[in-house]
Amino acid sequence: MLDALKTQVLEANLELVRRGLVLCTFGNASGIDRERGLVAIKPSGVPYDNLTSDDMVISDLSGVVMGGRLKPSSDLDTHLELYRAFPAIGGVVHTHSEFATAWAQAGREIPAYGTTHADYFYGPVPVTQELTAEEVGDDYVLNTGKAIVRRFRNLDPMAVPGVLVAGHAPFAWGKDAMEAAYHAVVLESVARMAFYTVTLNPECGGISQALLDRHHFRKHGAKATYGQGS
Repeated sequence: MLDALKTQVLEANLELVRRGLVLCTFGNASGIDRERGLVAIKPSGVPYDNLTSDDMVISDLSGVVMGGRLKPSSDLDTHLELYRAFPAIGGVVHTHSEFATAWAQAGREIPAYGTTHADYFYGPVPVTQELTAEEVGDDYVLNTGKAIVRRFRNLDPMAVPGVLVAGHAPFAWGKDAMEAAYHAVVLESVARMAFYTVTLNPECGGISQALLDRHHFRKHGAKATYGQGS
């Protein structure tokens, strides 16, 4: 069932390890088959060294497990909420990468300090509001997804393909699982550079709107010029 999707989701998970974004089992990647309404996700607590594509767990969008012999990631309900709310995305990644998690723990968004940031995030990387005690105690994982969706009420998730969950860690997404992993790698790099930037210059106000536009839209949108084209 969904062999190609499971293989890609496995590779996205392994990419997180290769790029140093996860320790032990602290992370997960998923991908969705939109036509079938089925999601493949990493199983809970299984070491990455032991993972195979057959270990990926298949779920429908309501959380019913449709395939696989293992339990799905404990973050499944967050992934599903993002797929339900953001119909353009095809993959979701969650890590506890060091610098992005530090910004999340500080409850601070990552401003657009430079053009590397602008190439991938059209504006600050946002941070969610903290969950209430009631939200933590009742459907915590689902409420994490809902907090992300609320934060994106006036944002385009394809223009800002990542978020910091306050007190927790980052999530990233993309058109498929591998692009979601790519954006998670970029998010960690941006977070690290932003930390160094504010360390060197706490008063840095970030790049201008003109420079943000110039760099973002050279890679995105109908008038993008970056790369070799089709």
